[in-house]
Amino acid sequence: MERYYQQYIKLLEKELVPAFGCTEPIAIAYAAAYARNILDAMPEEVDIKVSSNIIKNVKSVTIPNTGGLKGIEAAVAAGIVVGNPEKELEVIAGVSKEQIPMIKEYLERVPIKVSASESDEVFDIRIMVKCKKQYALVRIVKEHLNIVYVEKNGKEIFEKDEEDRQEQPEASLTIQKIVEFVDLAAIEDIRGPVRRQVDYNMAIAREGLAKEYGGAVGRTILSHSQQTAADKARAYAAAGSDARMSGCTLPVIIVSGSGNQGITASVPIAVYAEEKGYGEEKMLRAVALSDLLTIYQRQFIGRLSAYCGAVNAGCASAAGIAYLEGGGFEEVAHTLINSLAAISGVICDGAKPSCAAKIAASVEAGLLGYDMFIDKKEFVGGDGIVTCDADETIKNVGILGKEGMKQTDRKIVEIMLKRTACRNKM
Repeated sequence: MERYYQQYIKLLEKELVPAFGCTEPIAIAYAAAYARNILDAMPEEVDIKVSSNIIKNVKSVTIPNTGGLKGIEAAVAAGIVVGNPEKELEVIAGVSKEQIPMIKEYLERVPIKVSASESDEVFDIRIMVKCKKQYALVRIVKEHLNIVYVEKNGKEIFEKDEEDRQEQPEASLTIQKIVEFVDLAAIEDIRGPVRRQVDYNMAIAREGLAKEYGGAVGRTILSHSQQTAADKARAYAAAGSDARMSGCTLPVIIVSGSGNQGITASVPIAVYAEEKGYGEEKMLRAVALSDLLTIYQRQFIGRLSAYCGAVNAGCASAAGIAYLEGGGFEEVAHTLINSLAAISGVICDGAKPSCAAKIAASVEAGLLGYDMFIDKKEFVGGDGIVTCDADETIKNVGILGKEGMKQTDRKIVEIMLKRTACRNKM
C-alpha cells in the first residue's frame, strides 16, 4: 500500500474542495471575474464561447446570489460584477444584498454574446471582455479551474503547453486498493477533507428538508415512506440537491468536479451511520471509500458526459454503506456490480431540480444492489455489460458513458436548446 497511500491522500485533498453553487456556471463566473481582473476595467462588451456540455449544465440551474437568475449570461454578469477569482469555486460567495441588483442591471446594460465552441473539448470556456479599445481573453478547458490561456490586447500573458493542458491521470485506483486504503489509513490523514465534506453537505441537506426548494424530492420521500435508515439516506441526499439546484447559498464539497456527486457520495452514508449508531471513524472511512469509488468510476467517463454522475456516486455510496455494515472487498464489489447493472444509462440532461430525483433513484438502486448481495443474489458476468470482475464492469460503464453516449449527448443538447419553458398548473 505504500506505493499509492500518499497518492490517495492527495487525491482526496484535491477533489474534496468547496464550491458555491453548481460548478459549471461557477466556472463561467470564475473565468469572467479572472478576465475582468486582467482587463483591469469594467467590461462594456462580452463574447463567450462554451462547449455544448457547459450549455447543458448552465441553462436551467439557479445561480446563487443573483436574485434567482439562470443561464450563461447571468453567470458571466455575476462573475464580472461581484466575483472574486481568488476564491475560485466560491467566486460569488459573500455577495451582499445591495450587490445583487447590480448583476441584473449589468445584464440589461451590457451586451453579452454567447455561442457554441468550435473545439472538440467536452469542457471548454473561452471568454473575451472588452472596454473601449482594450480586451482580455481567458480560456478554461478540461476542469473547472484549469486556465490554459490568457491574453491581453494581443499579447500572450500565459499559456499551458498541450501536455499540461491534459487532465492529469489519477492515482492507480482499483476496488481492492481502495478498500485496503480505507481499512488501513491513519484516520487523521483523511479526517480533515472528509469531515468537512460531511459537515458541509449535511448542512445543505438539512436546509433542503427545512424549506421547499425545487421539486422538494427529499421532503416528498420522507412524507411518503416509513422513514427507515434507507429512506432517510436517499431523502437527505435528494434534499441537498433540491436546495443546491434552486439557488441555496450554502456551499458544498464536490467530488469529480460535481457538487451533486459530492452530496450523493457522502450524505447517505452519514445519515445511515447516524441512524444505525456507527461511530465517526467508521463513517469517515466509509465516506472516503465512496469518494474514491466515485472518482474511480468517473475517470473512465470524464467530468461531463451524457451519463448521469449521480448514478456513479449513488452506487458508490451504497458500497460505502456496505462497508459501514462491516463489509469488505467482496461486499463492496458486488454491491457495485448489482447496482450498476440496474441503473447504468441514466442520462444527464443538465443541472436542474430534477437532479434530486435522479440522486434518490441512484441511492435506492445502490441499496438494492447491497440487499441483493445480503440475500446471496447477484447479476453475473454476461448479464448485459456486467462481467465477472467489478473493475472491468466499471470500465465497461465508462466506455458506455464516454464513447457510446456521444450521440445521445448531442441530441440532449439539441432538444434542450429547442424547448420552451412551461409550467403546468396543478
